[in-house]
Amino acid sequence: MKGIVFTGFLELVEDKYGLEMVDEIITNSNLESKGIYTSVGTYSFYEMLQLISNLSKFTNICADDLLLVYGEHFFSILLRSYPDLIKRYTDPIELLSSIGNHIHVEVKKIYPEAELPRFEVLEKSSNSLIMIYKSSRAMPHFCLGLMNKTFEYFNSTANIILEQIKDDGTEIKFIISKN
Repeated sequence: MKGIVFTGFLELVEDKYGLEMVDEIITNSNLESKGIYTSVGTYSFYEMLQLISNLSKFTNICADDLLLVYGEHFFSILLRSYPDLIKRYTDPIELLSSIGNHIHVEVKKIYPEAELPRFEVLEKSSNSLIMIYKSSRAMPHFCLGLMNKTFEYFNSTANIILEQIKDDGTEIKFIISKN
């Protein structure tokens, strides 16, 4: 997993819960990196699981809710770090439907070794989108947070339903209806 995901997560934890919480979740995790991340480094997904799990334990907030908030936060990191990837779009449905065939292609140019989730568009209209998310990392709520902020960025709203295809969260159907 790319370091930008870790540095962004720890930035969010510090902003919401303070530096002490960052230290607490790192100290209580068994991290090969020792909790030292660079945005361009590559780290084990297992480390992210530990950090999220410990944050959940110390805040009494479920991991899915934490991932949702983190996805919303991460949108601002993407906008700040890669504005051209987002600013070329004028509509949230267009942006979301292009994740697999444009945005992730560009991400792979920057981070060739990145392991990205796959998105398959099943149906698309000007006001709706149905797509399948597939990832061994099972972080659909992180994606939901990114989607929420995508609609907010375009001054729009949507109803987004997550339908589990696989019980372990590695395959989810997103049913998106623009309001």
